[in-house]
Amino acid sequence: MPEPRFSREEIQALAQLGPFELKDRFIQRARAAQADEPGQKGTAARAMLNAGRGNPNWIATGPREAFHALGYFALEESRRVWTADHLGGMPERQGIGKRFDAWIRRHPDLPGTELLAACVAYALSRWGFDQDAFVHELTDAVTGDNYPVPERMLVHAEQVVRGYLDFEIFGDRPAVDRLSLFATEGGTAAVCYVFDSLVQNGILRKGDKIALMKPVFTPYTEIPGLDTFEFEVVDVSANLFAGTGVRRWRHAPEEVAKLADPKVKLVCLVNPGDPPSLALSDRVAQQIKEIVATANPRLLIVTDDVYGTFVPGFRSLAAELPRNTLLVYSYSKHYGAAGWRLGVIGLHEDNVIDEMIAELPQEQKDRLARRYGSLSPEPERIRFIDRMVADSRSVALDHTAGLSPPQQVLMVLFSLFDLLDEGQEYKERIRGIVQRRLGLLLEGAQMKISEDDARACYYVELDLLAEAERVHGKDFADFLEKNYEPVDPLFRLAELTSVVLLNGGGSDGPRWSVRVCLADLDDLDYLRVGHHLRAIFHEYATEWQRAQPDG
Repeated sequence: MPEPRFSREEIQALAQLGPFELKDRFIQRARAAQADEPGQKGTAARAMLNAGRGNPNWIATGPREAFHALGYFALEESRRVWTADHLGGMPERQGIGKRFDAWIRRHPDLPGTELLAACVAYALSRWGFDQDAFVHELTDAVTGDNYPVPERMLVHAEQVVRGYLDFEIFGDRPAVDRLSLFATEGGTAAVCYVFDSLVQNGILRKGDKIALMKPVFTPYTEIPGLDTFEFEVVDVSANLFAGTGVRRWRHAPEEVAKLADPKVKLVCLVNPGDPPSLALSDRVAQQIKEIVATANPRLLIVTDDVYGTFVPGFRSLAAELPRNTLLVYSYSKHYGAAGWRLGVIGLHEDNVIDEMIAELPQEQKDRLARRYGSLSPEPERIRFIDRMVADSRSVALDHTAGLSPPQQVLMVLFSLFDLLDEGQEYKERIRGIVQRRLGLLLEGAQMKISEDDARACYYVELDLLAEAERVHGKDFADFLEKNYEPVDPLFRLAELTSVVLLNGGGSDGPRWSVRVCLADLDDLDYLRVGHHLRAIFHEYATEWQRAQPDG
């Protein structure tokens, strides 16, 4: 195996980059190494295995077929109103439900019609929608001929997505109070909107103390330090071990107890975690509930639950603590829909944020009345979730805010699909995919992780330093720390094997940990990634042995 080309000083400089920017450097090195080893007719001798991305290599085909079938129906409805060469009219509501039924009967062989009909029938049966109203919302929305009205979310779409979240994210045990939803351009936009509006409305201020349950998705670690916020961050670290060299990625009671400080205004978590990929334990959830009930009743919680569908029996903190919690959810991972940008923010109608706004000093209320005064003659009555909608378009463009109607239609079809038997079968299939890939990775790497029933398996975070101590003892771990940078293994992997992983330290996890996404490569590729990881690990062990006095 050839020597890597980067010096320690160069690696130290590059390690200052964010993890996603650093990943791009790994990709550059992997491609350069491929070019240096030409195969037949100039092709690369080895494939690059990039397990640093987060989007899966699968998609949900059925709901997409239903979406496109709906598009054909919508075009027929448009031409029914107005036909002139390539010009059509806006679909009409009256009688559209019966016309839809007739169209379905006329097109039994068009892909997607059967599932589309099943989705519509399920929605009509479960929620008792007026057929014309629901079918017209879908048909008009899929054409994209109107701005979203209401801006926050289409009426029927909100009810359907709420039903999906109740089942998949709240464990079919929703809170008594109703969840209001704001459809957003993916989970990333949702996070930005939440932070921005909390500051705009005086709930959070510069210098306030917030907590992060770590390791955590990197943007949550970077946003607090921006000059817009400048929050003081309290780390709530998952520092428990199951044994020598085997991390549990669980939060000790004394770590969670940091949230009892009333100066901690907000806590953010990804649940199940990114990258540890473990759902919050019942013990930690109960401890947080007790803290809110006693020491810190105004603690705000932002829970990002995008991976919740990968854990059987998952139940969000938004269901356990509905008054205190803002829910963020994205459809990107479960349905292979990262490019569609489909996300929601959920906030229960009875919540502490609206209470806190009502209790602001009069000077602050006057400022907010000026900010939102163009939206209502009674701006003080505008709920926080609706303020987020306005803030997302700098208030002045509130009338054009909201997620595009075609995106909301696909969100509805994904949700309805999940609530059918076909959707539940699909869910079990993708769970099985990531579980199988985890097994292959560990087989190749010969590494050990803790057993945990709440593991989503979408990612796995491997602590290489802890593994070094488990396999060869503390002297070997000390040798690595003294002689190499924590990201050195990732540069070696990229340059010597064309494997690209993400550094776990970028998520404020252990600096010598690596994040492997189990969703974006073919199954056997994970066996290869594991083998390459083990080979790199063996190289370090050989260097350590040579450095011994009797080596």
